Amino acid sequence: MRKCVFLDRDGNINIEKDYLYKVEDFEFEPGALEAIKIFKELGYLVVVVTNQSGVARGYYTEEDVQNLHSFLQKKSLEAGGGVDAFYYCPHHPEKGIGVYNKKCDCRKPGPGMFLEAKQDLDIDFNKSLVVGDKLSDVNAGENLGMRGILVRTGHGKKEEFKAGVTTEVYDSLYDFALKFQEEQSQSSR
Repeated sequence: MRKCVFLDRDGNINIEKDYLYKVEDFEFEPGALEAIKIFKELGYLVVVVTNQSGVARGYYTEEDVQNLHSFLQKKSLEAGGGVDAFYYCPHHPEKGIGVYNKKCDCRKPGPGMFLEAKQDLDIDFNKSLVVGDKLSDVNAGENLGMRGILVRTGHGKKEEFKAGVTTEVYDSLYDFALKFQEEQSQSSR
């Protein structure tokens, strides 16, 4: 089984913008591409898991989400990293329209996207971690036995005040990647 770093997208990899779906509006968080590269160099799969209720609300389409992920992948590969898979939840239990109006298990903190990735990519949750700017990201991973990391970018500064004392908090995805790289280096000595 393989080890994985699950990454939330908005507010973690890219600067938080409400209902982001246009490539021209996409801006990487400083150091995010370098962080992805570090995780890959450490031998981890990198999987993006993102709630996309804008699809459910009719603000944009699933094709728009996929186009944005193609752009993110292109930039990540150019920077020497790369994302192994993208999973997104297009549903919302109250605000969804049509087929997207449903309570599902894929919407974080539900386990659906993680379980699908585990099956698709043969992932060992006990050797994996999740990084996000919301406690729903962290809790989703921790509930499955993963190490959860909260970052202060995006919604993270507000979420930090709700976090328990045991929650690991870093300024950004990049700051965590550097610390994680140092941990991995020390443990391999």
